[in-house]
Amino acid sequence: MAVPTNTSQTYNVTTIKEDISDVVDKVTPTETPFYSMLSKGKAENTYHEWSEVALDSATDSNEVVEGDDPGADAANNAVRLGNYCQLSDKLVQVSSTNNAVSGVGNIQTLAQQVILKGQALKLDMEKQMLSNKAASAGSSSTARRSASFISFIRSNASRGTGGAAPTLSGTTAGYPNAAPTDGTQRAFTETLLKTVLSSIWSNGGNAKYAFMGATQKQTASTFTGNATRYKEAEDKKLTAAVDIYVSDFGEVQFVPSRNIRARDVILVDPNMVAVDFLQTMKQEPIAKTGHSEKKLISVEYTLKVRNEKAHGHVADLS
Repeated sequence: MAVPTNTSQTYNVTTIKEDISDVVDKVTPTETPFYSMLSKGKAENTYHEWSEVALDSATDSNEVVEGDDPGADAANNAVRLGNYCQLSDKLVQVSSTNNAVSGVGNIQTLAQQVILKGQALKLDMEKQMLSNKAASAGSSSTARRSASFISFIRSNASRGTGGAAPTLSGTTAGYPNAAPTDGTQRAFTETLLKTVLSSIWSNGGNAKYAFMGATQKQTASTFTGNATRYKEAEDKKLTAAVDIYVSDFGEVQFVPSRNIRARDVILVDPNMVAVDFLQTMKQEPIAKTGHSEKKLISVEYTLKVRNEKAHGHVADLS
């Protein structure tokens, strides 16, 4: 059917107001499962220390003669472990004009930019704690660095050929002064997982979570265990993901992580690791110097692994 002459159509009108949704969708995820799991504590110096103690090994020959006068057993002395506090920040600078104009979702404003940078800073913390880095004391010209989680794990680890455990500054005490050495990569198997879980249990630990990237999570979903079940057992939807792995030593929840290295799977007892803050996350205005406002978002923190024997590391995965 023909359009009547002189009918006004949208194709000929240039003054129609734009239709832009005020909802802004972020494709970048903000989940920080490892950081969110950790208990939060307080550090009081740039070098943060805590103590670790081990009980005597169990013996089946603790037989004492009646009336005996026993000598003193060796004391269970603690060792001092530590990590350095790392200062991290994001700086936001927004012009007064950007604050004044009406934008889509008002993302351009100082307030919204502070929120976004705060989320990004938490992601940086997650990435740092799941990286492969030793601690560093820093200097007047070099930043201090907090050691990552796997730089503490020496006892319960499965490594590829050529892989080496991290070291401490005092051999059995101090801070991680060398991160683990990456070895030859190999496939992630249920046998590797079981080996590390067995080692953790034998050393007195009870790992509850296994953090892993996308590839290893898909592989782990094929493991059978003694039995497997889904986190929401009442959900009848067909799913291919194994969330709970029932091992010989208890249940372990598989947690996918976007910020862990693809070659690592870490096994974690949440009661034995924390993040301690010298300065909790805060925002501070920076001196105004022109037609813009600046705010500094910062945090100073360190990772505290209370006892490395409670955790595990399946390393060098392809």
